[in-house]
Amino acid sequence: MINRNALFSDETTLFKYPYAPKAGDTVTVRLRTLKNDVLKVYVCFGGRLREMTKEEQTDETFDFYKLEFTCPDDVVSYYFQISDDDDLVYYNRLGPVTNNQEEYNFSFIPGFDVPDWAKGRVFYQIFTDRFRNGDPRNDVTDNEYYYTGGHVRAIDDWNKIPDSLDVGNFYGGDLQGVEQKISYLASLGIEGIYFNPLFISPSNHKYDTQDYDNIDPHFAVVADDCEHAMQHWEKHNGFAARYITRVTTSRNLSQSNAYFASLVEKLHSHGIAVVLDGVFNHCGSFNKWMDREGIYLNKPGYSKGAYQSLRSPYRKYFAFEKNNVTHSRYEGWWGFETLPKLNYENSDALCEDILNVGAKWVSAPYNADGWRLDVAADLGHSEQFNHKFWQAFSQRVKKANPQAFIFAEHYGDPSPWLNGSEWDTVMNYDAFMEPVTWFLTGMEKHSDYFDGGKYNNGATFFYDMNKNMARLPRPSLDSAINQLSNHDHSRFLTRTNRTPGRLRENGGEAAAQGVDVRVMKLGVLIQMTWPGSPTIYYGDEAGQVGWTDPDSRRTYPWGSEDTSLIDMHRDAIALRKRLSCLRLGSIKALDAGNGYIAYGRFDKDNTAIIVINNNDKEISLSVPVWEAGVTWSDRLGLYYCIGFDSTMPQHVAEVKFGRIVVTLPPHSGCVYGKSWK
Repeated sequence: MINRNALFSDETTLFKYPYAPKAGDTVTVRLRTLKNDVLKVYVCFGGRLREMTKEEQTDETFDFYKLEFTCPDDVVSYYFQISDDDDLVYYNRLGPVTNNQEEYNFSFIPGFDVPDWAKGRVFYQIFTDRFRNGDPRNDVTDNEYYYTGGHVRAIDDWNKIPDSLDVGNFYGGDLQGVEQKISYLASLGIEGIYFNPLFISPSNHKYDTQDYDNIDPHFAVVADDCEHAMQHWEKHNGFAARYITRVTTSRNLSQSNAYFASLVEKLHSHGIAVVLDGVFNHCGSFNKWMDREGIYLNKPGYSKGAYQSLRSPYRKYFAFEKNNVTHSRYEGWWGFETLPKLNYENSDALCEDILNVGAKWVSAPYNADGWRLDVAADLGHSEQFNHKFWQAFSQRVKKANPQAFIFAEHYGDPSPWLNGSEWDTVMNYDAFMEPVTWFLTGMEKHSDYFDGGKYNNGATFFYDMNKNMARLPRPSLDSAINQLSNHDHSRFLTRTNRTPGRLRENGGEAAAQGVDVRVMKLGVLIQMTWPGSPTIYYGDEAGQVGWTDPDSRRTYPWGSEDTSLIDMHRDAIALRKRLSCLRLGSIKALDAGNGYIAYGRFDKDNTAIIVINNNDKEISLSVPVWEAGVTWSDRLGLYYCIGFDSTMPQHVAEVKFGRIVVTLPPHSGCVYGKSWK
């Protein structure tokens, strides 16, 4: 029988070279087997089997087989076939299988790559209104305007739990607050910021864009202001003189944009990239192209909005029920009138405007490093147009900035868009957030229900991970946005209480009851040792809690941080930067069971063995580290550990017969490894 645990290949440079082949390149693919264990190894692509050659240089444990071929113009899809006298095994992205399924083949698109800087980078997501108030002069004020059934409110108590209807409540966070904390972010080891939307918008989340061309002065600079606030009986925003002044005056707009450009420059000087959130499927009813509120009516320099005039140059930007009357109903995303869906198929001018927006913000003087695309698969009214648009968007953005990074919000299989000409990667729900959450907490990512079958199920964890990682081309996997929490889901720390519910049902205080920081730390350890780009949601590192949206948008807890959790993040990020295998190395599952997992990361320079115990009791594991390339008798050093409060683990693990024995206290984890340099 062929030893299946010894078989290994993937699309890192150890097993496929070059990393991102172009048409005409010589490509080498490799497969690892147990030494002297197999008779024949083939690679199958292009509809035929090609026999691989055993390399002359082998080690004491493994043989390596390779094949070279010239990269064609089209997608390359391949798998391996391994045989001996009485056994036959196929090997694809799922590992060794009895029957090969083409959808899980290794594959690559000639010429497709993601900017190197984005691969494995440590990002930090900032929901700006809730991060830090650095300049109270730009704060939204009480009754500044009328929005979704009420006047907006300024929240004076920074630590107040959000209301269940929170969209018009503002805590005052701004870009000055981010600037004030650059040193803090740099000290954590943060290498990039993904900002929730920054453009002018009436909501605190700003997913209802009012003006794609300008940073919201409430996040930046209010140079020109007006004393007039709306009276409590006034509901028409034509009376919102302060708001109109703030968001339409040229000095406010130009100085806010200039402030953003200077902030990006400062962040870059600290090695921190900047990614903007682009909401292009829909805009907001306040948008200057629609102008349902009359904010831009008769304002110098602005054309009339589509809601106000049949002759508006933007009339075709939207799908109105009645094209012969003003103030007609229009198509909204999911029926929301505050979110008019953009009608791209009916307007080339709209397409061009959005493409120009995409290029503008990644170009000088702003120099953002990329885009996160909100509900990207929803854009347009057909799958065909959706792909056509994102191809044009990617082309325009990368022409303006060849190093721009584009990732999309997406649920489900993203592979149709990861074709080398549309998105670089995705927010990694299926192949990170969900499997980690199920294993460590048993909770659905909104905290809507608990699944005991997935809780502490190590085998299911690896099965779900492998299946969903197989949908991602290697460049997309290495740059996938791996989060434990974000603005759309409950905070991970709250999920550790294994209590279903939401803010309206359970109340805000319950989000902090019964949480287990030990489990949170295990999540962070997995996050920092897994392929992809680990992305911290602001405040997670400080122990913030919260049910799903809007409660997950609580403020950063300045002055009451969990410093041990911050230190743990800092140390885990430092470990990731220290070991190259944690950024771009191979990954192999080594062991899994009830409440525990073990996996290896390895490249040509170093190997890391990660062992996680999520049980309420101490366990001892015999981990087969030989499967990660460690020799049968060796010594591995302890790189990192968490959860060992009284007794530290052994600083050196002796490898005997290819295994190390690790004893782990409840809810603990450790990283052993070795450098091969």
